[in-house]
Amino acid sequence: MVPRIMDHPLIAKLQRFGNLTQDDVELLSGLNEDVRSFSARRDIICEGEKPDHVHLMLEGWSCRYQLLPDGGKQITAFLLPGDFCDVHVTMFGKMDHSIGSVGAAKVAFISRELMLAMIERPGIARALWWASLVDEAVLRKWIVNFGRRDSFERVAHLICELYARLQSVGLATESTFDLPSTQKDLSDALGLTPVHVNRVLKRLREEGMMTFKRQQISILDVRKLQAAAGFDPSYLHLAD
Repeated sequence: MVPRIMDHPLIAKLQRFGNLTQDDVELLSGLNEDVRSFSARRDIICEGEKPDHVHLMLEGWSCRYQLLPDGGKQITAFLLPGDFCDVHVTMFGKMDHSIGSVGAAKVAFISRELMLAMIERPGIARALWWASLVDEAVLRKWIVNFGRRDSFERVAHLICELYARLQSVGLATESTFDLPSTQKDLSDALGLTPVHVNRVLKRLREEGMMTFKRQQISILDVRKLQAAAGFDPSYLHLAD
């Protein structure tokens, strides 16, 4: 049987980027032989460590981040179920960034040997390559947000992006999704203060676009929110 999307968000994601055979699906569905649980705000792998596994998010969120000399923190990506923390991580001599859980998370640790077996399959290799290109596109969009969008647009754009990504793997309804990150996490990702993020979230609520309560986002007007953010989802390449 083909695994359900909700059980295997990686398969749901990669099926959008390539034609997977039944053998491909069976191989991918077996990536949970070494699954480790992390409580909120725990490091999965730290900057400076030498990785010997690739990390795949199965449940919960994690983030890529770097600590600054003054103790500040910059989040450079949110990693959702179905995301590899870094497909090429085992090629690094040492990690140049850290990966930590945002909320409670389950992570599959995948050996080099298994990754090599995966990339020898043309369908999986093409899908992983495509997914890596999308990761680069997301990073480019984050750079644009930092450089050219104001605080209101930045917050709205990130909400739109997370909503679209979670929908693509069956983890968001037509109007709601869970957001385990705190306002501090959002501020670390957007280059804003938590107070500033709070003000923007309040404005989004007052203007009837969305609400944020008990770690859940409820989008009240998707088109209005996307227009306010200048959000065009084409860079995510999610269209069937």
